[in-house]
Amino acid sequence: MTPTAASTTDPPDGRDGPDASMSRRYPLGAEIRPGGAAHVRVWAPKCRRMDLLLGADGVRIVPLEREADGHFSALVPDMPAGTLYRFRLDGEGTPLPDPASRFQPEGPHGPSCVVDPAAFAWTDDGWRGRTLAEAVIYEMHIGTFTPGGTWEAAMRELPALADLGVTVLEVMPVAEFPGRFGWGYDGVSLFAPTRLYGEPDDFRRFVDRAHALGMAVILDVVYNHFGPDGNHAACFSDTWFSDRYENEWGDPINFDGPGSRPVRAFFVANAACWIDEYHLDGLRLDATQQIFDASPTHILAEIAAVVRRAAAGRATLLVGENERQDVALLAPPERGGCGLDALWNDDLHHSAMVALTGRNEAYYSDHRGQPQEFVSAAKRGFLFQGQRYAWQGQRRGTPTAGVPGAALVSFLQNHDQIANSGRGLRVHALTSPGRFRAMTALTLLGPGTPMLFQGQEFAASSPFLYFADHKPELAGPVAMGRAEFLSQFPTLATPAMRRRLAPPQDEESFRRSVLDHGERTRNIAVWTMHRDLLALRRDDPVFRPAAGTIDGAVLAEEAFALRWFGADGDDRLLLVNLGRGLNRPSIAEPLLAPPAGRVWSLLWSSEDPAYGGSGTAAVDPPDGWHIPGHAAVVLSSATAPDAGAPDPKPSDGDR
Repeated sequence: MTPTAASTTDPPDGRDGPDASMSRRYPLGAEIRPGGAAHVRVWAPKCRRMDLLLGADGVRIVPLEREADGHFSALVPDMPAGTLYRFRLDGEGTPLPDPASRFQPEGPHGPSCVVDPAAFAWTDDGWRGRTLAEAVIYEMHIGTFTPGGTWEAAMRELPALADLGVTVLEVMPVAEFPGRFGWGYDGVSLFAPTRLYGEPDDFRRFVDRAHALGMAVILDVVYNHFGPDGNHAACFSDTWFSDRYENEWGDPINFDGPGSRPVRAFFVANAACWIDEYHLDGLRLDATQQIFDASPTHILAEIAAVVRRAAAGRATLLVGENERQDVALLAPPERGGCGLDALWNDDLHHSAMVALTGRNEAYYSDHRGQPQEFVSAAKRGFLFQGQRYAWQGQRRGTPTAGVPGAALVSFLQNHDQIANSGRGLRVHALTSPGRFRAMTALTLLGPGTPMLFQGQEFAASSPFLYFADHKPELAGPVAMGRAEFLSQFPTLATPAMRRRLAPPQDEESFRRSVLDHGERTRNIAVWTMHRDLLALRRDDPVFRPAAGTIDGAVLAEEAFALRWFGADGDDRLLLVNLGRGLNRPSIAEPLLAPPAGRVWSLLWSSEDPAYGGSGTAAVDPPDGWHIPGHAAVVLSSATAPDAGAPDPKPSDGDR
């Protein structure tokens, strides 16, 4: 996908209502008007007639007026916030919810509910957002983040995340979906936060509290498909979906074919709505490689533009997931891009997993987990930038020249990758404690924007499994599809492992994934390590993003060095050794030489006893290098002591 430059002809936010006198904020949905009225508008070109049914019983019927472009609308008196409503199409069939409903209190098949976003009393007037340079992202699933599984319960844990050093909360999708539990990627009512976690104002209260604690909130949104159950869009129009492309998860959205303009307006308005009505600070865009658009203005560029405008001067973050590693998504529209801020760096994750676990099956098979990969990732970001990727039998990635390190998100865990381990085991359970601490240091101090997955900061014992509460006719095929997906890993395709895969539809799969925040205290050493590393990243002038240049070198089969060059010789040296202890009288690598007139001093070590380590001896004493195994150490340059050095042995030329 190579997005094209943004057009200036179409309204980028889709707020082109049918009648300026109606002063609609968004093109679709029920919007509150003075005096307890509401203006209702729905796009349904497939229909000849549209009736609005009000109340739980639907006995009050209001015919909507058909507009020339396939929309139906009406100003409806006595329709205050809290009113339930549905649409009856062409006078027959089961009444359906509003595709742009702001709340579905009974789930995606039930009635829609009128919401007044202006009624919430925000306290974040002084909030200006978080920039990418400040970002430490924390991915969270509200349903499993706490045993309560609600916005209110999650809000009580926010002070601990602020204390940890998190600055950006990335909330997994919350658009309404069917069932009692799920990851959220099968959302169908895209404007309606799911009733499972509370009411819309509970979400607003969560965001307001996060802002008060100095944390931005971005929402994971799914604009590449709708879920298989509860999506009624095709009843309203035949042009919601495209037959020009193939999508891994369902019918691709029609962003560039006939009848696509109102579809685009729907998604653009959805993006603006989250920023405007919920004060969110940005979006994480799921699987952008499955968002197909050959229009002059790519839909992602349009979404990026409306997010910036809706934020009204606040800093925003737009993070994309893109399996193809297409950096054109990061370029500004005037240079043919989409204007996103960052992309997930799968390459770094894959190399880290191979190094930590020794396993390189399936999509890990092109990575070796060797030191050179980590040096290259630190210096260049993506490891595949257009060369052949054997797993897919084709070229993968694009060159990252000119892309700042912070524009690539670094992580050891995310929701997909933990679940894809088969048993849902977290990284610390798949490797040794020392290697886990060392690799954590690399990801949290490295040039990429770091991201943690919920519970990672205290080595949560709970797995994160794939769970989805679908109706019986879907549950079986979903479970089978999940098993087939995991079968790309030969070890997970064995009969013994397939019998042990957690059934997605089993409530126990969901319950087992819930965090126990009491482990934060019981595993305080791990939590302390994460807090200290994030403080070092935040407070040390050399580790701050874009503070200086970085270089690296391979030192041994499983050891490497990264060096940050600070101002006036104020350098930092990160030594990572995933193998045996490295004890050498000398190492012929110039990056290990301290700046002129300075010496190396130990600044941080993953073997600190406070982190559960075994202590750290001098790394660079007079007799040579002693780099501990399964460890990472940070050295800072310090002024050399006044004491004279011992006379050196004769040089080769004096013998």
